[in-house]
Amino acid sequence: MSFVPCTTAIYAFSKNHQPVRTVQSGETFVIETYDCFQNQITSSETPFDSIDWNHINPATGPIYIEGAEPGDILAVKIEQIRLKGQGVMAVGPGLGVLGDRIPQFEAKMIPVEENRAVFDEHLSIPLNPMIGVIGVAPSGEDVSCGMPGPHGGNMDTKLITTGATVYFPVFVKGALFALGDLHAAMGDGEIGVSGIEISGEVTVTVRVMKGYSLNHPLLQNDDGIATIVSAKTLDEAVKQSVEEMVNLLLPHTPLTLNHLTMVLSAVGQTQISQVVDPLVTARFFVPRFVLEAYGIRLFED
Repeated sequence: MSFVPCTTAIYAFSKNHQPVRTVQSGETFVIETYDCFQNQITSSETPFDSIDWNHINPATGPIYIEGAEPGDILAVKIEQIRLKGQGVMAVGPGLGVLGDRIPQFEAKMIPVEENRAVFDEHLSIPLNPMIGVIGVAPSGEDVSCGMPGPHGGNMDTKLITTGATVYFPVFVKGALFALGDLHAAMGDGEIGVSGIEISGEVTVTVRVMKGYSLNHPLLQNDDGIATIVSAKTLDEAVKQSVEEMVNLLLPHTPLTLNHLTMVLSAVGQTQISQVVDPLVTARFFVPRFVLEAYGIRLFED
């Protein structure tokens, strides 16, 4: 199985990057990642000014997917996430929702033991290994790995975990796929600007899908599907995520727009992914039983 080391990390998704590896549609491979601080924080004593803040949120890649063309969809199945070492969290002035109340930078190392993250002698947290940064190259200007968008990027969506498939619109030839920013655990919103950041390895299977298109990433897991949208405000992200879901489902049902709106209002879930990046990210989740009720099978070959 092909292995892509973290030493190939990039700090922006860009159509101008040279790919570090070429894989075939249908291929399974392993991607190694740094943590979001590029492993620069090694103890709680690491000072703020010792960190190169230009080397934050690295994503390993980019990886050229043979056959991917603009207008296609790239499906990425998360086969396995393997965490390495201990985690780290950090807070500081201007960072996250409470950055206006925090007077100084502080880092905290979080040991990972027996499938839990040990915060202190009182609290251990169940693990939820997930991928914060994952996406493809945009067609226009470079986008920092710290920024989400229609290409994916720093969506910090806790549903992007083992067993999920994430579908991305393809904007450039080869897609130029990359991922990084693993978390041992992260709450919706990521209100402090870091989850439990950790390095690791991710096994993925990629597949190019012809004859379909998307405007924003879509996630599918055993529980249902979610449209993921990033925008300047949560209001905008929520509205667009709902509209994306309606546009996706309506052609596959016998429902009128009125009746589909009723269904989604009864069972759909507006969920927050993150509220701390330059663009915020929301998702709209629809449970699988709705798809099964109407025989909806998206992206069937």
